[in-house]
Amino acid sequence: MATVTSASVAIPSFTGLKAGATTRVANFSKVSASSTPMVSVKASLKDVGVAVAVTAATVMFASNAMAVEVLLGSDDGGLAFVPSDFSVSAGEKIVFKNNAGFPHNVVFDEDEIPSGVEVSKISMGEEDYLNAPGESYAVTLDAKGTYKFYCAPHQGAGMIGKVTVN
Repeated sequence: MATVTSASVAIPSFTGLKAGATTRVANFSKVSASSTPMVSVKASLKDVGVAVAVTAATVMFASNAMAVEVLLGSDDGGLAFVPSDFSVSAGEKIVFKNNAGFPHNVVFDEDEIPSGVEVSKISMGEEDYLNAPGESYAVTLDAKGTYKFYCAPHQGAGMIGKVTVN
């Protein structure tokens, strides 16, 4: 869950600028304004500031729901989850994406997940497979704790992983 705290934003006024004038800005560079406008802008700087603040808030909220991508099979063809040990926030989406050495699946170990979590609701079936490059399986874990998972066809080869939900 995202929390928003109130913040004050000060937007400077530039009403004193005139066409054709040269103005020094923050002692870094000179700004020249042409007497012939190239583009007509109807938004005030205050409107632009508000738009920037709204965009920043949107990015902040979106980042809370952004997915973590885990590759199934390493780039060199190894039978591994990449990364194999990672952390996410509760409610953050995890996308397992076929990369190499498939078929793969994602099965959570029922003895290695937080109590009260139903393994059938977060795992692929042991007989279900991702068979082509780029195919993916997504899951969102809400309960905090440690979850261990594996690829059923490659568990014996060490294709196992762990995610910690904070």
